[in-house]
Amino acid sequence: MAEDVGEQGRQDGGTPPGTTHGTAEEFEDLLGHLKDARGFDFTGYKRASLLRRVHRRMDDVGVGRYEEYRDRLEVDADEFTALFNTILINVTSFFRDLEAWERLRSDLLPQVLSRRPSGPIRAWSAGCASGQEAYTVAICLAEALGPEEFRERVKIYATDADEDALTQARTATYTDREVRGLPPELLEKYFEPHGTRYTFRQDLRRSVIFGRADLVQDAPISHVDLLTCRNTLMYLTAETQARIAERLHYSLKPDGLLFLGKAEMLLSQSALFSPVDLKNRFFRRVGGARTPSRITATIAPAVHPPAGNDAVTLRAEALAASPVAQIVLDQAGQVVLSNHRADTLFGLTAADTGRPFQDLEVSYRPVELRSAVEQAHTQRRTVWIRDVEFTRPRADRTFFDVQVVPLRNPQGHILGTAVVFIDVSRSRQLQDELEEAHRQLETAYEELQSTNEELETTNEELQSTVEELETTNEELHSTNEELETMNEELQSMNDELQNSNHELRLRTDEVSALNGYMEGVFASLRVGVAVVDADMRVTVWNAWAADLWGVRADEAAGEHLLNLDIGLPLHEIGPAVRAVLSGEDPGPDAVFELAAVNRRGRPIRVQVTVSSLAGTPGSAGALVVMDQLDDPS
Repeated sequence: MAEDVGEQGRQDGGTPPGTTHGTAEEFEDLLGHLKDARGFDFTGYKRASLLRRVHRRMDDVGVGRYEEYRDRLEVDADEFTALFNTILINVTSFFRDLEAWERLRSDLLPQVLSRRPSGPIRAWSAGCASGQEAYTVAICLAEALGPEEFRERVKIYATDADEDALTQARTATYTDREVRGLPPELLEKYFEPHGTRYTFRQDLRRSVIFGRADLVQDAPISHVDLLTCRNTLMYLTAETQARIAERLHYSLKPDGLLFLGKAEMLLSQSALFSPVDLKNRFFRRVGGARTPSRITATIAPAVHPPAGNDAVTLRAEALAASPVAQIVLDQAGQVVLSNHRADTLFGLTAADTGRPFQDLEVSYRPVELRSAVEQAHTQRRTVWIRDVEFTRPRADRTFFDVQVVPLRNPQGHILGTAVVFIDVSRSRQLQDELEEAHRQLETAYEELQSTNEELETTNEELQSTVEELETTNEELHSTNEELETMNEELQSMNDELQNSNHELRLRTDEVSALNGYMEGVFASLRVGVAVVDADMRVTVWNAWAADLWGVRADEAAGEHLLNLDIGLPLHEIGPAVRAVLSGEDPGPDAVFELAAVNRRGRPIRVQVTVSSLAGTPGSAGALVVMDQLDDPS
């Protein structure tokens, strides 16, 4: 059965996240997907903190299992950004921990610059977030060198894994709240106000170069005089911190200065960095990592000839009784003697004396010794092989430091070789126990640091939330006042609309009365009347026209005049109607006497008169009057 993520969380020292989200393997698969899809490698982050942030994002989108959340990431590209913003907490500000920055400005930075009286000055802000720390370094260097020398000599490289944060950093523009940590004189000197926002000086901004980089995977920036990496290592495991520490050590120049966050100590990296000001977390680069040498005993070969048989026997018995396993070879590489300890360890017998050393199993197991013997003869020096592990059946593991010593006579001629096996198992065990205790102490301290930083982050977030709530309260109060004003305006508009509605009803009544009157007039006329609009579509068709031609008013309304199927040749009056609609005065040509056929099929004579509405040329309509000339019967 797969290991549960809750157990993984307990191993990392965090709160068990529960079993509802999935197994540890599924969580690691999710981290692998993030690395393959977007290049973010979170495998070096502390699992307890990482689990909390991933679970928070999963809860926000309503996803309960790691597999479901991975599917969500594959179909919703924007979810990657939301997840990275949740994991990569970009909490930063100008001159954060002011006391530490004052120590840098007043004392440490002048020391760095005094060692570099000329030539370029390089700084690196690792994990720069939205850029405040990088611009703080720029302000400190500009204050120390002056703006002109700063522009000529300084390059500041600012890197982060969060592309969105880098985009904001490149704009170099910050709100009133984000520049609160700046002293007023520095704000006025290095920032240009634009409304409620402030932009870092453009001439100095060119010396700050932003780029995406992952401290775990990407190559570090080299030849750096000042390296700031504040509150970045605290989220990573001890193993990952050690790898990054080596990269930071590589980046710095000799005696380069490292500035960490107040929750970071580098206690286990004393071979790489020495503290300059431990309280404010300043460290200086020292030489490369050193491996502590073990205190070991060596066997001095006999350089004096034996005084007699008793002396020879004494030396042989002393060698045989030595607790250190030894094998002595002659110049030809044959075994001359071995003591009791060597016989017991490697199964040697009296029959092996005089045999070539290379034919014995001990010459290549537990470690290759033939080449070491050759090297000791050729170079005429002692050859050490350390930390050799030797496992015997039904016995504990044993560790040896093997010493291959060339034996010489008083004249310096090689007589043979001594192979000495020094048992360092106990010291190795103590060292492992010490390293384990150190790791546990380091883990406990890192968890304490992480908890402290998270509490600070939570405090800052709560402070930010309080400020946002206060701002929101003010905005709501202002909105309430605006709503009251709008309510009064709407009430006034409502009164006006009621008045307008009353007037509209009066006008409607008047129009209705007028329409009734006009319909009565048209109905009483003994001639056919048709009114057309500007598109020559019928708008009025009186009762006489309907009776004359057999087309009802509702059938004629909206139809094109020339498309009406009546017994009158309308195409002959079409030009006159168009002329009237176009604003021309057709004169006598607007009166026609035409032969027609009424609705009963009887031939009749009709006089048709075309005129503009109200007799005004250019009116938006035309009046067509159709008068039957012969007897209507």
